[in-house]
Amino acid sequence: MATDLHELLGSLRVWAPENTRLPCFDPASAPAEPLELFTEWFAQAVAAGQPEPHTMSLATADPDGTPDVRIVMLHGADADGWAFASHAGSRKGGQLAARPYAALGFYWSAQGRQIRLRGPVAPASAGEARADLRARSTGALAAALTGHQSEVLGSTEELATASAAAWERARREPDAPVPSWTLYRLRPVEVEFFQGDAERRHVRLVYRRTDGGWARDLLWP
Repeated sequence: MATDLHELLGSLRVWAPENTRLPCFDPASAPAEPLELFTEWFAQAVAAGQPEPHTMSLATADPDGTPDVRIVMLHGADADGWAFASHAGSRKGGQLAARPYAALGFYWSAQGRQIRLRGPVAPASAGEARADLRARSTGALAAALTGHQSEVLGSTEELATASAAAWERARREPDAPVPSWTLYRLRPVEVEFFQGDAERRHVRLVYRRTDGGWARDLLWP
């Protein structure tokens, strides 16, 4: 029997208590800069058992302004921005070259939390990109060496052959260069922290970058 999507959707719950613990969040106690709060929330997500808290949605747009989104991995966050990586010739790489702005979204269901960022994106230096790739796993290097990201694939056999060769080289040459590998940093102009509430009185705290630092506001849920 075919699955009834609407019936299935109606059976699901958000923040079921057996899976989620909604912590209290007092925005008056939030630090002056978003990076400090992000680091605190990230550590709490890890402690709460949130699966893969370092994965995030990355939204970009093509030259015509049509949006695109995918899941990528956070490679770091500091005063220079939130970092992620990709091949320069990938779809996201081409979109960022044409329109160097993006948005990031984290969702941590274990605590009913979201974090949203948006701002300009710039590539890091080639040396930083090489160091970033060197710090990744052998599998990550093999995937980077396989290349052709976002290009049309002729068959799964073609991928298997290219991947096997890439794995062999990655094991043999752990410092193998991948010139197209690019480390990007999003320097946010706006960061929003969302804390879910069982009574739907969600707390939304937004930081906006100004010439004098960061301004903070609360938003209606």
